Amino acid sequence: MMRIWVDADACPRVIKEILFRAAERKQVQLTLVANQPLRTPPSPYIDTMVVAAGFDVADDRIVELLSPGDLVVTADIPLAAAAIARKGHALNPRGELYTRDNIQERLAVRNMLDELRGCGIDTGGPSALNASDRQAFANQLDKFLARI
Repeated sequence: MMRIWVDADACPRVIKEILFRAAERKQVQLTLVANQPLRTPPSPYIDTMVVAAGFDVADDRIVELLSPGDLVVTADIPLAAAAIARKGHALNPRGELYTRDNIQERLAVRNMLDELRGCGIDTGGPSALNASDRQAFANQLDKFLARI
């Protein structure tokens, strides 16, 4: 049975709400992993896992528990790459499905920007999540869940 894992510390509330509705509608297990307790609607399909605070603790726990075919919802590209390496799937909150074909390019860009920031260059950050992003996420999630 496929499970959806959410890197929940940085996941926008509106994306979590879309995931809650999808889990109920499709009767798919949804687990939010975070370093603090989260509020979720009462549901047999939705649960949370609290991990210790620390760099990549939630990411490492998700990778440890991930089964082939599971979906990880994250904006963290190294976590997405690890999920794909373990034969899982990864979707970011803006609706981009990471694949074996595009993850290496995303990692390379991320690493380059990280190096630039390390040199003191302001590379900016992502723009705020907007309605178009939310719709793209919902559409990509629906498309993914329709395949299972």
